[in-house]
Amino acid sequence: MDTTRLAEGLHDHTAALAGAVTGADPEAHVPTCPDWPLRVLVGHIGQAHRWAASIVGSGPSPVPDPFDADPGSPEKWSDWLLQGAAELEDAVLAAGETPVWTFFGPQPAQFWLRRMAHDTTVHHADAAFATGAAFEVGPDLAADAISEWLDILADPATATLNPAFAQLRGTGQTLRLAPEDGPGWLITRTPDGVRWTHATSPADTTLAGPVRDLLLVLTRRLPADRVRVTGDHTLAEHWLAHTAA
Repeated sequence: MDTTRLAEGLHDHTAALAGAVTGADPEAHVPTCPDWPLRVLVGHIGQAHRWAASIVGSGPSPVPDPFDADPGSPEKWSDWLLQGAAELEDAVLAAGETPVWTFFGPQPAQFWLRRMAHDTTVHHADAAFATGAAFEVGPDLAADAISEWLDILADPATATLNPAFAQLRGTGQTLRLAPEDGPGWLITRTPDGVRWTHATSPADTTLAGPVRDLLLVLTRRLPADRVRVTGDHTLAEHWLAHTAA
């Protein structure tokens, strides 16, 4: 996905998240982020955008604590969120193809635009579910979010960041994510970690449904019964239990 579309997705979902929380109680519980009130969810997004922008512009810095973020008063949340997204886009465009630090080694600055666009999309869903607002995502953006998450899970460094991900290793078990349009994703659990490709091949277990719902199930924002699960249900349950995002 190109930089223009990722930036569009970042801004669209930042604005939609801001709209979803407008007028809401800052201390309202976020069901899909059970340890966070709404103010922490908002703070995390604006904080993460600024943190990623600083990495692109100045190099790595410690991962910030969402509870330390200060989004300001609720009536200023929208402007604060949109400013952070703009700072990130500006930093990425200024960096161009210059490699920057990431958890997975040096990569083009677009890595952080993609990471934050998809993180914001999922957290937009969190905000919408918490406040009763509508949530929609473009099929192309949802599909790229799935591919990006699988890229992260397949990187050897990921298991060092979260030990639960090491449990995704296997002996050739396969899972297929089958959207209503497109070939979907075939995931193979190998002794060396997760591997994936776009394919329509049969798998030990298949999750099928709209790409929006597949993304939200994969990121544990919706229960598995929101999509059709066929084949080895235990394999699907194990995967979802060890891939919370």
